[in-house]
Amino acid sequence: MRYRLTFIAGLALGYVIGTRAGRERYEQLKKSARQFAQNPAVRNTAESAAQSGRDLAGKAYHSVSEKVGDKVPASVADRMRSLRNRGRNGEDDWGTTNT
Repeated sequence: MRYRLTFIAGLALGYVIGTRAGRERYEQLKKSARQFAQNPAVRNTAESAAQSGRDLAGKAYHSVSEKVGDKVPASVADRMRSLRNRGRNGEDDWGTTNT
């Protein structure tokens, strides 16, 4: 019985020490990820990638809608036409201007 109690106490102590070390490592990783995300070079790269992705998606949408627009049911074509016209006014759904 004494060995079992010693084993259980050691197991509990190891668990507590391990969780504290794990929590500290998690906090270190979270801090380094936050610093990386706040780096101006990383933010500029992410913003430019998002902008170019939006531009390419808009171009693909317009080219597909022009080619497929007459081959779909009228109800769907009307929706596509209204979406196509909405995108040409210079602003997208996010309120940013298209260039």
